[in-house]
Amino acid sequence: MRSEALPGDPPGGRRAMAVWGIGVSVYFVAVIFRTSLGVAGLDAADRFHVNASALSTFSILQLLVYAGMQIPVGLLVDRLGTKKVLTIGVVLFTAGQLGFAFSPSYGMALASRALLGCGDAMTFISVLRLGSRWFPARRGPLVAQLAGLVGMAGNLVSTLVLARLLHGIGWTAAFAGSALAGVVVLVLLLLFLKDHPEGHEPEPVPHQGAAYVRRQIAASWREPGTRLGLWVHFTTQFPAMVFLLLWGLPFLVEAQGLSRATAGELLTLVVLSNMLIGLVYGQVVARHHEARLPLALGTVGATALLWAVTLAYPGEHAPMWLLVVLCAVLGACGPASMLGFDFARPANPPERQGTASGITNMGGFVASMTTLFAVGVLLDATGDNYRIAFSVVFVLQAVGVSQILRLRKRAIRRERERLVASRVEAVHVPA
Repeated sequence: MRSEALPGDPPGGRRAMAVWGIGVSVYFVAVIFRTSLGVAGLDAADRFHVNASALSTFSILQLLVYAGMQIPVGLLVDRLGTKKVLTIGVVLFTAGQLGFAFSPSYGMALASRALLGCGDAMTFISVLRLGSRWFPARRGPLVAQLAGLVGMAGNLVSTLVLARLLHGIGWTAAFAGSALAGVVVLVLLLLFLKDHPEGHEPEPVPHQGAAYVRRQIAASWREPGTRLGLWVHFTTQFPAMVFLLLWGLPFLVEAQGLSRATAGELLTLVVLSNMLIGLVYGQVVARHHEARLPLALGTVGATALLWAVTLAYPGEHAPMWLLVVLCAVLGACGPASMLGFDFARPANPPERQGTASGITNMGGFVASMTTLFAVGVLLDATGDNYRIAFSVVFVLQAVGVSQILRLRKRAIRRERERLVASRVEAVHVPA
């Protein structure tokens, strides 16, 4: 089943690309700030004199705030529009990055990461909403994958550029200097971003306080496509997120005996693989919508297999070729998680897109937060046994796959019913 044009689709074009590019640049900077701790984890442990569990608390708190904000942010986007929510987000995550740069204590650093997570939470859903307002529905999968690709480019910047700055000019200068990028995108956002093209204004939604909130959440959750999207996102995203956000560098350096430089190159490989596979997945799904579920489940299976082989390898260290393959496969996790939005998007009308995207986006970050915490606790409990600690990945994958298999038939059937209904409506609309 190929994606087709729907009644009332926005036109897309160069103007759409320019406006969407501003929104996605905000997400780009947010990802740089979000993943900056991934290359500074060992430095943070030394700076604040903390163990593995306390170190993981940085990322857990950041993701806890991020995940907890998803539904409120979705509601805000549906109610206030993209520009206002993105503006609030930029101010918050820039303040958080600056605070992290100058934090003299562990407690203040934690508060800064929480503030950063709050601002970061407002970016991706806003960018998805911006794409759905400016581009035709048939371009949705590709636009979403491109947004994810730009986000991974931000991860690449933190891996390559920020890591070098950190060890060249020091903690405070590196983090404070990077915060200037937030100021730049804030100016672009205020001057040039527009919520929707002329003639495609959304229908006004009556606001009825708590009743409106309950109605939006309940209606989105009732759709099996929204729930399937959440579980696809939950199951696919977290292995790479945990690896890049915090535990990849310590695993490669402490458990596999690699130098920091070599470990950084492998983290870069994850990002580059993500960007390449994201382009492939976006093109495939745009042409063959039924490929969504096989791609998602195939990614989960390949990730589980490579982690199992790496952790069970009989030698003291896994060979370099195996680590390279593992990192290349982890690169597919991000693009696979984007497929979750391709289940939630057609299941909900435009006035619920933000709320449905927020519910979906919670999945991977809840899984990542759980895994980050479990790995830190298990490392402290087992004397830094990474094989035991990383085995928690299989538990969460099993839970997620069971839910995907449970929901898939209902979600796909409901999606087909909505597509047929939209075609009938288009036929009966008077010229």
